[in-house]
Amino acid sequence: MEFYIFILVVLFFTALADLIVGVSNDAVNFLNSAVGSKAASRRTIMIVAALGVLVGTTFSSGMMEVARKGIFNPEYYVMHEVMIIFLAVMLTDILLLDLYNTFGLPTSTTVSIVFEILGGAVAIALVKVGFSMELFQHINSVGVLKIISGIALSVIFAFIFGVSIQFITRTIFTFNYQRLFKRYGAIYCGIALTAISIFIVIKGAKGSSLVTPEIEKWIMSHIWQFILYSMLGWTVIWGLIIYFTKLNVLKIIVLIGTFALALAFAANDLVNFIGAPLGALSAYEIGTATPGTDPLSITMSALKNPVQAKTWILLLAGVVMVVTLWRSRKAQSVTKTEVGLGRQDEGVERFASSALSRGIVRIGISLFEVLKKITPKTIQQKISKRINPESFKLKPTDDGEVPAFDLLRAAVNLMVASALVSFGTSLKLPLSTTFVTFMVAMSTSLADKAWGRESAVYRVNGVITVIGGWFFTAFMAFSTCFLFAIFIYFGKLPAILVLIFFGFYFYFRTARLHRQREAEYARRDRKLSAQTGEVDALPRIMMDISEFISTTANVITQCCEGLTGGKRKELKEAKKRLKLVQIDSDAVVEDILFYLQTSRHEEKGAAPRYGRQIGAMQIIAANLSTLVTNSYDHIDNNHKAPDEEQAEELKHTTNLLIDLLQKASKALERRKFSNTNDIRKTLAELKETIRRLDKQQMKRIKKGKTKTRQSLLFVSSLGRLERIGEQVMSLVELYKESAEEAHEEVSQVVD
Repeated sequence: MEFYIFILVVLFFTALADLIVGVSNDAVNFLNSAVGSKAASRRTIMIVAALGVLVGTTFSSGMMEVARKGIFNPEYYVMHEVMIIFLAVMLTDILLLDLYNTFGLPTSTTVSIVFEILGGAVAIALVKVGFSMELFQHINSVGVLKIISGIALSVIFAFIFGVSIQFITRTIFTFNYQRLFKRYGAIYCGIALTAISIFIVIKGAKGSSLVTPEIEKWIMSHIWQFILYSMLGWTVIWGLIIYFTKLNVLKIIVLIGTFALALAFAANDLVNFIGAPLGALSAYEIGTATPGTDPLSITMSALKNPVQAKTWILLLAGVVMVVTLWRSRKAQSVTKTEVGLGRQDEGVERFASSALSRGIVRIGISLFEVLKKITPKTIQQKISKRINPESFKLKPTDDGEVPAFDLLRAAVNLMVASALVSFGTSLKLPLSTTFVTFMVAMSTSLADKAWGRESAVYRVNGVITVIGGWFFTAFMAFSTCFLFAIFIYFGKLPAILVLIFFGFYFYFRTARLHRQREAEYARRDRKLSAQTGEVDALPRIMMDISEFISTTANVITQCCEGLTGGKRKELKEAKKRLKLVQIDSDAVVEDILFYLQTSRHEEKGAAPRYGRQIGAMQIIAANLSTLVTNSYDHIDNNHKAPDEEQAEELKHTTNLLIDLLQKASKALERRKFSNTNDIRKTLAELKETIRRLDKQQMKRIKKGKTKTRQSLLFVSSLGRLERIGEQVMSLVELYKESAEEAHEEVSQVVD
């Protein structure tokens, strides 16, 4: 029995780990609207969510049945087999969810746990009965098919209702909704809070020991009366609040909705994290209940009986989830992904475009053109006038950051998600909270015209990536748990130890990868504050330029060392670091454009000057990319590295350029341009050296002392280095001019 006690100990620690990785992913479901709209400070939002989670955990007792009997038929398994299945499930779930968290992708923990249990149960059944009809007796195929159908229903209905309701709401209230909201806001609040209230009653309290079957039956039989009285009551209450106070009621609604979704998450999704360990504990208790009997021969039919999880276990799980909410960086990454895909303003996107997203956008544009032709122009003009994002710009909050979208959309997100999940639950449809909340958030952003021509292909590709990840979750959960269950079944204790070691290794690798990704996104996401004045903006842009030049210098150094030494690994690393150069370039362009948009007065000659700056950045990035790529391809194709003479010449040229870049970077960082003449002299020396080396190379070619590919790469590299130096010099001169004008402007203000 020591082996099974060891499994229980492992399952206890995996439950803690799964709570951490699971909450890190699922937190986006209830944090997205509040965080994106900045309904309150992050501290307040987290407190509200934490309270919802703690209350919800006490309602989750009855939901533990899903893991015990919802996917497989326990009467066909013995204790040994059930405990192996649940152990494989937990190990798989931790690895899978941690992988999604690392890349900041929201997925469904319900789908993952269901297909993991399915994969483990099928694996053990195959070991026992092989490919026979008995296999289907082991699996609850009806329950599995309902869940799969629920995936499609969640996505389709959430998108349709999200687009429709947000379109109607925005048409009524427009983006400048404050004036009309005072008149009709009470009705809107009544509808929104009724949907949220029903959600709490139907979804949140389901499975609670406080709600008996009789009470639940009475509630469902009087649901329409509840809806009517709730709507009337909330409308009157919020009408009085709007009339007699200056409270921003939308903020309160968003926070109430956040609490409701957090409560429902803890009440219904806690089973995804601790249901399997509790199921294994029940199996162990059943197997050892009768002394003297062989636990390997006792079937687990008793797992079908109802069970109530101990309150202290639920509260412990709630505490772990709350701590994770506050501390997890990966939870913030997942939230950023969803908020970024739905944000109102354009900017640097986290996802690239793809052929599929471009095709979908083209189809969407074509359908929109057809719709415009059949819609009367008067109606088009009225709708365009009311749904015009350009008519209203979001203002920064107290922390200086601009919300991703407004409170009206955040309230719609919560209202529609709550209503859909409540309705699906009342019909006993297995809707996924993750699927519903994500698709509602995406559909409302589409209705708000957040996906313009400049961002649509990137946003669509992001949505495709997330949705594709959901189906990938099902496949990976099933296949990985299937393999783990087989491995543990035959490998026993050594197999478990190997998987535990692999889990630790995987976790530390993904943690490192996550830090690298977040560092890249931190560089990319930097932006000027909307409150920053022009005098403060210029130093920020110069600092970005300085970092860009510094990163460029590092990549050139690494490229030169890799090329002259024939080191493929060095060149491969330099090629990877090109991404950092592009990130820095994007950050500078964002800062420049944002600076121009928020200027308080027309700056003389600003457009041509900043246009030249952006052009210089693009030329530097393009030449650097070509330099590194050509060098890598040359060595990767096993061509001969530059000979000793060429290598020395390249090193000398590179050193001159690096000297120029370092001087330029320091000048921009310190905003002192007294060394501009020195930088100009270095550039002149660089150009003179390159001309001399070009002539020497031509002589070597005529004498046949060098190979054709070597010559092409050498001459091309010199040209790239010269163009980079020229453009960096151009940036220094442009910013020197900007700094001098800014200094004169400050002097005039002081005078």
